[in-house]
Amino acid sequence: MAGRSSATVAGLTVAALAGIGFLAFQASASAPDHLTPSHHSSASPSPSSSAPQKDKGGAGRHGAQSASAVPANSGTGRRVVYALDARRVWLVGEDGKAQRTYEVTPSTVSPSPGAYAVTTRTETTPGSDGIAVVHVVRFTLVDGVTIGFSAAQDGSTPAPDPQSRTGGVRESLKDAEAMWQFAPTGTKVVVVP
Repeated sequence: MAGRSSATVAGLTVAALAGIGFLAFQASASAPDHLTPSHHSSASPSPSSSAPQKDKGGAGRHGAQSASAVPANSGTGRRVVYALDARRVWLVGEDGKAQRTYEVTPSTVSPSPGAYAVTTRTETTPGSDGIAVVHVVRFTLVDGVTIGFSAAQDGSTPAPDPQSRTGGVRESLKDAEAMWQFAPTGTKVVVVP
């Protein structure tokens, strides 16, 4: 009888764990976009998140900080932070905390580190590489090349042709929508190395 009781308890435990796992899956599948990672196609995987997440290795690209940590010396207050080496953007709230962070595909022409402001925005236009882009948020000009954030209308984020002079920092469609909502004209943009 004791053997049968142990088997029953074991069976109930397995069933309970399976039920919990199923409920966890259902909860994650039905969570709103702002609470779940966004996925997009690209030539190389580039994780994106609507909420800051820790880098799986516990440190950023150079080992100094996690991907979710807003870079030090990037100013204060509400701002967009673009880290050139990390190829990452942070949308930072007034409280100094990242509301969203995600990887980007940089352009062939990059701005120098410093503080800028959003100068113009365009909903849809041909990009400097000829690809139709949406949610264009421009913030500076480098040697005649306009620099700004945008998404390819088809959602792709291929590396730009190194022989061309382009200024579009490419984002996924969901990330570009978040940038569009976050950064009206005049929003501070801080570029860090």
